[in-house]
Amino acid sequence: MKIESYVPYALDAARIVFIFIFAWVLTLIVERTVRTFRKYSVRMMAKSGGVTEFELEKRAQTISSVARNSLVFLVWTIAFLMALQKLGFEIGPLIASLGVAGVAIGFGAQNVVKDVLAGMFLLIENQIRVNDVAVINGQGGLVEEINLRTTVLRAENGAVYIFPNGGITSLANLTRDYSYYLFDLGIDYKQDTDQVVAELKSIASDVASEEPYKTMILAPLEIIGVDKFADSAVIVRARFKTLPGKQWTVGREMNRRIKKRFDEAGIKIPFPTRTIQFENGSTKDSREQIEAIVREVLEQSPTSRITPAKPQLPESDRASNR
Repeated sequence: MKIESYVPYALDAARIVFIFIFAWVLTLIVERTVRTFRKYSVRMMAKSGGVTEFELEKRAQTISSVARNSLVFLVWTIAFLMALQKLGFEIGPLIASLGVAGVAIGFGAQNVVKDVLAGMFLLIENQIRVNDVAVINGQGGLVEEINLRTTVLRAENGAVYIFPNGGITSLANLTRDYSYYLFDLGIDYKQDTDQVVAELKSIASDVASEEPYKTMILAPLEIIGVDKFADSAVIVRARFKTLPGKQWTVGREMNRRIKKRFDEAGIKIPFPTRTIQFENGSTKDSREQIEAIVREVLEQSPTSRITPAKPQLPESDRASNR
């Protein structure tokens, strides 16, 4: 066989290599364009005001990630079809077959279509973004990925939860625009609630004036007031307005200082207790019965021990032992 007969095959191989190189270069261009568009969109939206640059960056990152994945998939799909055509395959019937198969799959995969449509609305309505902390269907975690079909959460213990977008029935975004840390402080009934409120304001003022917390706090501590009367405590409620995702950092520091300051001020934080009170009219027999029940409970408890009283010897026996 002459060398000239191999020339068409060599040309086709060169064209296929060129197609894949061009697709790779086009992928780099798409990624660069998406990054540039993301930065530009963040700057333009930041000029309008009303939303922090951090929030805009999360939204732009979420949308750009989906756009990048879709465009890259489209580029490589076209490159693959062109390579098949150069290899001698008739891609016309293949595309027609794929279209018919797509319609058939669409009827059989209604849940997938539902997930994709729900994912589009998640992005369009800006419900959650990548790096948000959200609670989806009762499960909380950090939003790591938002795809057209699924949303991925990373829980605090490291577990990854994947939710089909069409199956999301409840969604709570804990880090959109701003956040609150809510304090429910249980105070002893004998304590002065005005003193407690004054101490809380003093602690909050100290925290808000120190680094790194003063850059995280957006407003002074809001004292909501005496919220309710619990079984063993008066509940005082307050909250701190912070940057998105910083409420736990500020809240933990506040809790540490509250415990320390309350100990110094003698403000008691109660814990559940149970008191047995004898009425004045109770008889000696009823007292003895209750004491016997308490003694029996203590004997059954593995952490309690009752030391029996040492028997007293008669005076005559004590004298003989000497």
